[in-house]
Amino acid sequence: MMNSKGLLLLVFLLSGMLAFSQRIVYSEPSRDDTRRMNFEIAGKIGNNFLIYKNVRSSNWISVLDNDMVEIGKQNLDFIPDNERLINMDIFSYPEFCYLVYQYQRKGIVYCEAARINGEGKKVGEVMLLDTTRIGYTANNKIYTVLGSEDKSKIIVFKINSKNKKMYQISSRLLSDRLDLIKESRLTLPMEDKDDYLGEFNLDNDGDLIFTRFDRVNSENIGNAAFVIKKAMEDSFHIHPLTTEKMYLDEIKIKPDNFNKRYFLTSFYNKQRRGNIDGFYFYIWDKVNDRVVIERMLEFSDELRKEARGNASTKAAFNDYFIRNIITRRDGGFIIGAESYYTTSRGNAWNRWNYFGSPFMRPYDYYYYSPYYNNYWGNRWNDRGSVRYQADNIVVFSFDSTGAPEWNNVIAKEQYDDQSDDLLSYQLFVTGGQLHFLFNVIESRRQILNDFAVSPDGEIKKSPTLKNLDRGHDFMPKYAKQVSARQMIVPCQYRNYISFAKIDFN
Repeated sequence: MMNSKGLLLLVFLLSGMLAFSQRIVYSEPSRDDTRRMNFEIAGKIGNNFLIYKNVRSSNWISVLDNDMVEIGKQNLDFIPDNERLINMDIFSYPEFCYLVYQYQRKGIVYCEAARINGEGKKVGEVMLLDTTRIGYTANNKIYTVLGSEDKSKIIVFKINSKNKKMYQISSRLLSDRLDLIKESRLTLPMEDKDDYLGEFNLDNDGDLIFTRFDRVNSENIGNAAFVIKKAMEDSFHIHPLTTEKMYLDEIKIKPDNFNKRYFLTSFYNKQRRGNIDGFYFYIWDKVNDRVVIERMLEFSDELRKEARGNASTKAAFNDYFIRNIITRRDGGFIIGAESYYTTSRGNAWNRWNYFGSPFMRPYDYYYYSPYYNNYWGNRWNDRGSVRYQADNIVVFSFDSTGAPEWNNVIAKEQYDDQSDDLLSYQLFVTGGQLHFLFNVIESRRQILNDFAVSPDGEIKKSPTLKNLDRGHDFMPKYAKQVSARQMIVPCQYRNYISFAKIDFN
C-alpha cells in the first residue's frame, strides 16, 4: 500500500504533467519576422514544426523543435526571386510536405511543386505541374490546388472565363506522389450573365464538386446547381437545386467521405434582401447517385433571441456566416456559424452589397480561382476607417436526416479598428469535443480563451491557459491543428510575428 508521502509525490507528479500539457511555448521572433510578413503553418513534419515565411522576394522555411526553438532556416532558393510569386499552397504529410507555388515569368504563369522534409530541405527536383500563357500581369492566383481529406489525391485546376457563356476548366488529378492520374479539359455552360462558380472541394475518390449559381441583381442567389466532375470521366454532372420558394446566401459544400455523401448548406431568406430565415440543406448520395435530403429549416424565435447580440430578433442572423461543417460517422453533421461584420464611419456593413463575405475579392480577372486565402498576402486590407467586429458563435447539431438535435450559443463580442488579425476563432477537435479558441479583452489585455462543446451540446469554459505571456497577442483565426493534441497559433509580439505551441490534455 502506498504511504502518505508516496501519494503526495504521485499527486505532485500528475499535477506537474497536467500543467506541462497545458502550458504554452513561444518561438523567439527573428528580425525578419515583421508584422507584415506573409506566413503559413505547414504543420508537424517528422519531429519538427515547419512554417513557411515570405517577405517581398525572400522565401524561407523556419524549422522549430518541440520547445519552439528555431533549429534551422532554409532559404527556398529554387523559387525564382526575380519573378512574380503569385501564390503558395502547402500540403502536409507525416514525414514531408509539398510546396505548390505559382509565379509569373514574362507572359507565362508556372505552377510547380517541391517536396520538403522535416528539416525544411528540398528533396529531389522541382516538379513542373502546369503552365499558362497570359497577356497581362497576374494579380491573383491562376491555379486552384486542392487536396483530399485522406491526403491521397491532389488536384490542380484553372478556369478560363474569357467567354462569359462557356467557361473552360482544365484539371490535372495527381496522386500523393504527384503522379498524373487523369487530365481533363472541359467546358461548362454559364447560362446567365450573372452566373458564378462557388466553393470547390475534392473527395477521397478524386471527384471534384462545386456549385454554379446566379445572383439576382448581384444580391441573393436565385437559381443554383450542384456540379460533380468524377475523377476518371470527362464530363460534368449538373443537378439543379430547388430554390423557387427562397433565396440562398453563400452555399457551402462538405464531402462526407465515410458515408459517401455530399453535404450542401446555406442560409436562406424568403424575400429578396430579407432577413435570414434559416438553413437550406441538400444531401447527395454518391453510391446511389441521387439526392436523399433537400429541405429548409427555419430558426425559432427562442434561438434568434439567444443569437442576436446587438441586432433585433428578426435580424438576428443577418451578420452570420457559416464557418465550419463537421460530418459524423453516423451521418449527422455539426455547423458552426459566427457573426462577423464591419462598420465604417457609422455606416453598418450590408451583406447584400457583397458576394458572401465582406472580405472576398471580386472575380474580375481572366483566369480566376474562387478562393480567398487568409494566409497569402491578404492580412493587410488598408481599408481606411473601418471597425472590424466578430461576435457570437452558434453551434448546431443535426442527425443524418437533417433534423435538429441541439444548438447552443457561445457569447462573445470582439472588435478592432486596425485589422481583424486578433478577431474571430479557430476550431480544435480533440477527445470527442470541439474547442473554440478566441480572444477576450480582460483588464485591457487580449486573453486567449477556450470554450469546449461536448457531444451533447453542453458548453464549458476551460481553465485559463497557462503561460499566457503578457507581451503576446494571439491570432487564433490563422492557427492550425498540427496533431491530435497540439496547435500552433501565430502571435503579435511587439512589432514582430512569433508562434506559440499549445498542448491540450
